[in-house]
Amino acid sequence: MTKTTLPTMLSFSAPDLREQIEALPEGTALIGISTDGRAIAVDLDAQCPHVLVCTATGGGSTTVLRSLTAQFLHQGAHALVLDPRRISHLWAKGLPTVTHRGNVAGIHDALAGLGEELARRLDLTDTDLAAAPRLIVSMDSANGTLRQLTRYWETFRDRDDPRTSPAVTALEAALWTGRAARVHVILDSTPTTSLLGAAPHELFGTVVLARVSASTWQRLAPLAGPAPKPSKHQGRGHVIQDGEVHETQAIWMTDADVVTWLTDPDDPAN
Repeated sequence: MTKTTLPTMLSFSAPDLREQIEALPEGTALIGISTDGRAIAVDLDAQCPHVLVCTATGGGSTTVLRSLTAQFLHQGAHALVLDPRRISHLWAKGLPTVTHRGNVAGIHDALAGLGEELARRLDLTDTDLAAAPRLIVSMDSANGTLRQLTRYWETFRDRDDPRTSPAVTALEAALWTGRAARVHVILDSTPTTSLLGAAPHELFGTVVLARVSASTWQRLAPLAGPAPKPSKHQGRGHVIQDGEVHETQAIWMTDADVVTWLTDPDDPAN
């Protein structure tokens, strides 16, 4: 493979990159450019319908979630942005087609509502479903959030209530049946089998890994061969699709980039 010299930062503000992104068909979003010069994108309809992002601290997972979610919003999707740190996705607050939740109670209620919306969509006719906006569930820090949701549910559930948090159940249902309802999950972190059922990584057609251990690589990308040496470049990671590994420089899209693009796309400053 011949490697291409990539910039240390692949900025959305570069006009040619933005034009490339805006030319993509609905349901497709650009992750970045590979070291052999190829555009690496996720296609929610052609591949498995969800994306898993797993990085060490500072590996760029929040940036990838922000970039992909923003691109789908630009195409007309709606989004549920779950931001347990409360500050990682401030761009999502106030946008008309985005529901942003930060505290555990809000995340619980939002996911419970997702379960109801998923059931409603699964009962729609094909014509009505095709007219419904694509729904992106963008979840940061999933491992810790799922544990918080489980503890939160245990504090007030009644004896006759299910033992598993309805929020966790709804997320699991979205992973297993989301494609049929035009619901797609972009999940940051390693999904834990104890909370999301057996081998949930099989439901992610695109896996983005950066600065992870060899054991994490083997668990999340078992068919992709041994773990490559992590890159020291900020925003550089590996995208695994159909068993192929692409070393990729991810798009850098700031909060301001997203808000301006989605609210005033004709602004010359954008």
